[in-house]
Amino acid sequence: MGLPTVGSPLIWALFVAFIVAMLVLDLGVFSKKAHAITIREAAIWSGVWVALALGFCAFVFLHWGSELGQAFLTGYVLEKALSVDNLFVFYAIFTAFAVPPVHQHRLLTWGILGALVMRAAMIFGGTWLLAHVGWVVYVFGVVLVLSGARMLSRPNKEPHPERSRAYRLVRRIIPTTRADHGQKLFAIEDGVRKATPFFLVLLMIEATDVVFAVDSILAVFAVSDDPFIVFTSNIFAIMGMRSLYFVLAGMAERFHYLQPGLALVLVFVGVKMVVTDLVHIPVLASLAVITVLLAGSIIASMVRTRRARHTTEARPGAGTPSAA
Repeated sequence: MGLPTVGSPLIWALFVAFIVAMLVLDLGVFSKKAHAITIREAAIWSGVWVALALGFCAFVFLHWGSELGQAFLTGYVLEKALSVDNLFVFYAIFTAFAVPPVHQHRLLTWGILGALVMRAAMIFGGTWLLAHVGWVVYVFGVVLVLSGARMLSRPNKEPHPERSRAYRLVRRIIPTTRADHGQKLFAIEDGVRKATPFFLVLLMIEATDVVFAVDSILAVFAVSDDPFIVFTSNIFAIMGMRSLYFVLAGMAERFHYLQPGLALVLVFVGVKMVVTDLVHIPVLASLAVITVLLAGSIIASMVRTRRARHTTEARPGAGTPSAA
């Protein structure tokens, strides 16, 4: 009996079973007790998820060929990069609502569970549209180009989720309390069931992920239209988001040029979708362009941070009067 094909029900079931098993292991064993995640713990888990993704990529290469293997790797790198911008928004949400570190891991866990369901629905919906409405690929491409252009026109705009219309609307519709009730979603106050700050922050995280998922999933469709490749590359990337968040938390100010770099990536994949019938851009070439754009933005950010640090260190000495 040979290996199941990429689109077979058996291979889908095996992958979903693997993800469920990892979630049960995480929630039931490693995250059973709420605690503040250390950078060391986060780095280990981040490394585990990257290793699992690369192992799965090697599996795809060996059993389904280099074309699908390259598509998975490119989709994974693309989704991982775009998720970094998402993580910085999560950081802004936690800061704005003063979420204690002990609650942040559980919030991200629930947020990712919701993201798994939402992204699966969006991927299957996008796959159906591409299969039955061919011209929608141009719409997807234009959306990505406009999203990238919008990011370029408003670089490093600091988000204020507590001032958003969505947050104000939720507070008008749902009775809420400002009191801290730990990880409870609802609490009884004065005989009325009210949503807790934990619930409101979770709602903000889910809403944020929906917004970011639109761009990231459309971007991966520019790499491959195979639903299994799009789904698995997305899932591996977002499953490692929680641990990556705790590694990167507090470093947002160092990645000054990351958002322009991500914007250029969106513009590139959008253009690729628009010209798909005129120019064929190989997956390997796409991976190279995406890698260069991201690496360039990170290196430029590091250079800027280092120059700023040297300027700050030199400033006190520059102002010291010389001895007569």
